[in-house]
Amino acid sequence: MPLPPRVPLVLVSGLAPARNDELAALLRAGPGTAVVHHDLRHIGSGVVRRRLRLGNRDELTALELAHGCVNCTLREDLLPLLRRLARMPQVDRIVVRLDEAMEPEPVSWAIRNVLVGDRPVIHDVEPEAVCTVLDCASWLADATGDDLLAERGLQGSPEDERTLAQVALSQVESADVLVLAGAATDAWGAAKASAVLDRVAPSVPRVELGRIDAAGLLAAVPADARRGAVTDLHGALLRGAPPLHPDCGIELLTFTAQRPFHPQRLHDAIDVLLEGVVRTRGRAWVASQPDVAFWIESAGGGLGIGHAGPWLASPEGPDWAEVSPERRTLASLRWDPVHGDRAQELVIVTDQATPDEVEAALRGALLTDAELAEGEAVWRGYPDPFGDWHEDPCDATEEDETDRHVNAANRKDETP
Repeated sequence: MPLPPRVPLVLVSGLAPARNDELAALLRAGPGTAVVHHDLRHIGSGVVRRRLRLGNRDELTALELAHGCVNCTLREDLLPLLRRLARMPQVDRIVVRLDEAMEPEPVSWAIRNVLVGDRPVIHDVEPEAVCTVLDCASWLADATGDDLLAERGLQGSPEDERTLAQVALSQVESADVLVLAGAATDAWGAAKASAVLDRVAPSVPRVELGRIDAAGLLAAVPADARRGAVTDLHGALLRGAPPLHPDCGIELLTFTAQRPFHPQRLHDAIDVLLEGVVRTRGRAWVASQPDVAFWIESAGGGLGIGHAGPWLASPEGPDWAEVSPERRTLASLRWDPVHGDRAQELVIVTDQATPDEVEAALRGALLTDAELAEGEAVWRGYPDPFGDWHEDPCDATEEDETDRHVNAANRKDETP
């Protein structure tokens, strides 16, 4: 017996609650569209408020969770609910209006990988689009500032230390279409926000809320859109062709090197990614841990450092046939006869900092010729400030094949 068709699924994300509600209302154009919203504002008390709208039905439910966190909300309620809605004959589209604290990519990963019963929910729903709403009056300040989610009452759990900038940029980078709402406070702010978006999401189309209907919005999604596909941490760091020239003080730097970082000097230099830098994403090779790729992200005053899984050349590395064609191609292009695919590759969007000063600081953290000649046995003995990895106190949704334990989500004055 053939399986029933999957129900289209749209994710709506953004930092401005009223703007997110506006877009969700726009997408709820037909009677067969179900709109789901989990409000996390009371999650510190173990309560999540779920609103479900379908046709004339407008249902508000208070959910009590054993652990107040985004992952528990996903596993215990959202994923089972998506399955139930997808099996209702009157539902022909589902819109998940994500809480402001939620990033689309972990939700998309859970839909594809977390078992609900005997299989993931991806068997029931078909990701159609990830739409991120930007409030033009506030997005640039949020994406370049140091404020924590907690300072705005937007955290996804009592332990959530992410900054607004980290969430704002993650939401943009996950989007298939950006929905611009309202107007910037001035022409300079509008131009600068555009320059940032051109560099962090160069291939993502932008539409204006209020000048487009639901059909037009979904038609704007490119044919090759990710539709929630999870980032390959060993794949290309930018999709599309970002401009290489400076614009409104915004510049793009690609830092590459085929020798490892000294762990202590990298630790000392990493503040360069927190001063005058809008965004950093990429892989790092640290001499004291040569078998695992580090993943580094910064946004505004927030920094995250984690493991991105083993290099292909590592003893425990995956087989070439097990990784994506994109990863195989990138590894082949830089393959070293001794160190294999180990390399530094960071994409950095700067604002007040200059690319030259950022590059100089990072190059100064690389091993010298003399240290390089000492070899791996000596490198492994270097004092390593990155040696202790954080594990979430709540059993978090597993990541893909990578081991992305976040070790820091810090402000400038709290780097590890």
